[in-house]
Amino acid sequence: ALDVAAGDEVLCPAFTFFATAGSVSRLGATPVWVDSELDSYNIDLGDAARKISSKTKVIIPVHLFGQTANMAEVKALAESHGLKVLEDAAQSLGARYGAQMAGAMGDLGAYSFYPTKNLGGYGEGGALVTSDPALGEKAIWLRNHGMNPRYYHKFVGGNFRLDAIQAGLLRVKMPYLESYHAARRANAACYLEAFGGIDGLILPSEGDGCFHVWNQFTIRITDDRRDAFRAHLQERGIGNDVYYPVTLDQQECFAGVGRGHESLKGAHQLAKEVVSLPIFPELLKSERDEVISAVQSFWGV
Repeated sequence: ALDVAAGDEVLCPAFTFFATAGSVSRLGATPVWVDSELDSYNIDLGDAARKISSKTKVIIPVHLFGQTANMAEVKALAESHGLKVLEDAAQSLGARYGAQMAGAMGDLGAYSFYPTKNLGGYGEGGALVTSDPALGEKAIWLRNHGMNPRYYHKFVGGNFRLDAIQAGLLRVKMPYLESYHAARRANAACYLEAFGGIDGLILPSEGDGCFHVWNQFTIRITDDRRDAFRAHLQERGIGNDVYYPVTLDQQECFAGVGRGHESLKGAHQLAKEVVSLPIFPELLKSERDEVISAVQSFWGV
């Protein structure tokens, strides 16, 4: 929809889910790998600014784990260089930056309705939003094989329509979204209080002016014991995962693809340290207490 094509470059965090860069590569464009901040896990805009070239067309700030990137700085950077902004808000539907909603601040915003997301469906699904009528019209055509009117194709699109069963479920769940956020935030608050001050464990935080919706509660293990910590949790039947163990610039399919590899120290460090703990809204207090006890016992607290 943003007319990205072969020869164009797109600024993309290296520490994010594969889809962010996959969407760039499939168009024949070049992903430009950008570092991440250690405290927010979001895009390092200083590094992004250094990597802008005459070929750069779009910047993709990923609102990772439920918290927005610094959109004031993203938009200022984009405007100063004539770039389009595509917000990857797949994990952050309902998050806010000041009074503005994640996904509603750029040229386009993308959401995911995968079952584990804050607003999850029965299966696959997502949405694209924009306040630009022309972009919106083009996106509508592209999601239906570029067709408008019926059987007349101005663009080569695809079958990107949301399945009606998914849409029906999501409409039922929408009124409960704020209650899901409240439950996730309550779980996060308990974890933050319980785990404060543990050496070797760095907690996530909520940025100034941000409303975090905690799609993931992601801690950092800084004493080279992440594998031992995960084994400790697994022995106690406590789910956990690493989002993400390999940065995009290090993926096999991107060998020799893209540029910007030289300054990804933060992204590579995060990939070695992060672990996500259970935070879903249906988490029972007894289950949350079990998680807290297991984490504290690992460090002898």
